[in-house]
Amino acid sequence: MARIKDMDRWLGNGGMELIGTVGASFDDYGVDGEDLGWVGGSFQPAQVACNPHGVVQAGVHGLLLDAAMNFAINAALPGRARTRATLEMKVETMRPAMVGETYRLRGEVVRLARQVAYAEASVIDEKDRLVSRSTGTFLLHRPSDEGTSSSL
Repeated sequence: MARIKDMDRWLGNGGMELIGTVGASFDDYGVDGEDLGWVGGSFQPAQVACNPHGVVQAGVHGLLLDAAMNFAINAALPGRARTRATLEMKVETMRPAMVGETYRLRGEVVRLARQVAYAEASVIDEKDRLVSRSTGTFLLHRPSDEGTSSSL
């Protein structure tokens, strides 16, 4: 798959120590045939991500799903363009994620517009079952052609 920009430095913990601390990492990214970005990763929950019963807290799902969507969007944006903020995000958990298990992370861009992007992400278990998913709307920063920041 073609890559619009090199984001290899953001693999692993995605530049956020908290992602690595909870047991997640981003392993690959790219752009699909419609110039929409995607990211893949893995999640082996650390005890710090779980309640005393070994179940991953919903907030940790939100952290990872938000990061996956942001990464996917940034993979699709050219040059210095990037996400600026998460405007809206919905997180759904369908089944528990447990310490000692391994999960796949996936983030994908649904649509890129001039000032906003729409994305979705998921956590999938080893049996290919959906554990959690998210949709989100993100504000974009696109530097102007003159090299100055555009005001939004």
